[in-house]
Amino acid sequence: MNNLDLFEPESPATTTVAGLRPYVIALPVGMRLLNSNQRLHYKRRAEYVGKLRSAAMEAVSECPALLDALAAAKPGPLFQRAHVLGILHPPTDGRRDPANWYPSFKAAVDGIVDAGLLDDDDHTRLLGPDMRLGTKVKGGRIVLVVTGMEPGEDPLANGAW
Repeated sequence: MNNLDLFEPESPATTTVAGLRPYVIALPVGMRLLNSNQRLHYKRRAEYVGKLRSAAMEAVSECPALLDALAAAKPGPLFQRAHVLGILHPPTDGRRDPANWYPSFKAAVDGIVDAGLLDDDDHTRLLGPDMRLGTKVKGGRIVLVVTGMEPGEDPLANGAW
C-alpha cells in the first residue's frame, strides 16, 4: 500500500473531531535530495535547495483542494499555525536516519511558505518538520503532510506552545 493512499490530497480539508484534515504535498520521485552529511559546494547546494523549494511550491499549485483553500483564505495565509510531518521515502531498503535529510525538508517547507500556506516557518507558526521514514519508493522522494492547528492548540500538551 502506498503511503499517499492514506490521505486523499485531492479532497478538501474538513473539520473532524481530530481537527483539520491534512494536506499531502508530495515532491516528484527522483529529485536530488540534500543530506546533512554531504559536503557540497555552496553553489551546487543552492541549486538543489532552489529546485526542492520550487518543486514544493509547484506541488501545492497542482493540488485543486489546496488551491481552493488558498483562494478562500486570501489575502492571508492558509494557516496561522501548522504541523508538518516530513516523510522520507528512500530509493532502497536499508537503515536510514530521516533527520539527516533535514536540509531537503527545510527547502520544501520554504516552498510551501512561498506558496502561501504559512506567513513564515518560524517557531510561532510551525511545528516540525517532524521527520519520519516511509516505505521504499523507486527513485526516492519526500512528502510533507501539513495539518492546520487551531489558535492555542498545544500538540505537545506541555504548554511550550
